[in-house]
Amino acid sequence: MEPLELRRAVEAGRATASELGLQVDDVVVIHNSDRVALRLVPCDVLARVAPPGHLVDSEFEVEVARRLADVDAPVAELEPRVGPRVHVRDAFAISLWTYYEPVESEIAPADYADVLLRQHAALRQIDLNAPHFTDRVAAALRAVNDRDQSPELADSDRELLSDTLSGLSATISTEKAGDQLLHGEPHPGNLLNTRRGPLFVDLATCCRGPIEFDLAHAPEEVGKHYPGADHTLIHWCRALNWAMFSAWRWRRDDQMPDRDHWRVEGLNKVRAALERRGLG
Repeated sequence: MEPLELRRAVEAGRATASELGLQVDDVVVIHNSDRVALRLVPCDVLARVAPPGHLVDSEFEVEVARRLADVDAPVAELEPRVGPRVHVRDAFAISLWTYYEPVESEIAPADYADVLLRQHAALRQIDLNAPHFTDRVAAALRAVNDRDQSPELADSDRELLSDTLSGLSATISTEKAGDQLLHGEPHPGNLLNTRRGPLFVDLATCCRGPIEFDLAHAPEEVGKHYPGADHTLIHWCRALNWAMFSAWRWRRDDQMPDRDHWRVEGLNKVRAALERRGLG
């Protein structure tokens, strides 16, 4: 978020928690992207504040978290001192979560695979109306093919992303018998190492698809420890994920930090993934 919007988001998070009876003497910005994560002190609550237009996504995330908590999934929990709902203030959507003090050590690939295996098992226990991963691919494809949304994308790169998104989406979704609910983006930034063990966050990306779509977001070594994973499919999904990542970076209104760097890096990752599997 831009500085002015960030100040409004911080105030919305602080005021919402205070009105709910939580003591907030200070606010620390943990993460600032399309939405912000705030640590509220001394109540030790994590406030996730989404900009206007993201209320539905925030409500979906809270519902996913609530249902997964009921089946003891390895996910961050909603703040128990307030109701499991999304609050709206100054047009921002605010959800309140338990704050977990991070543990500095890295999560070993075998442990990463184990917690993802447990997350997938928990997701199979809940019934949820979630989009298919191809719906997300279609949104990325629209951003690539619409020059008004991505005016700075070169024609050759536009063709690369368009062909990759459409081609790999069709290939991966040919066989849907093994589809299930997924986290959607279980990359290292969305897996916290806590004193309670690894816990997944950012549940708004929950979707349906093959487990390899999730594994493609994890470090490459993780897939080797996940029983029954199709490693060719993981590589296809990794190329597709980088294509989606790149599509978002080339949107005119994208606000990711270091966007210019990630625009170039994303395209390089797409090409490398395609060449690795002989798809380029």
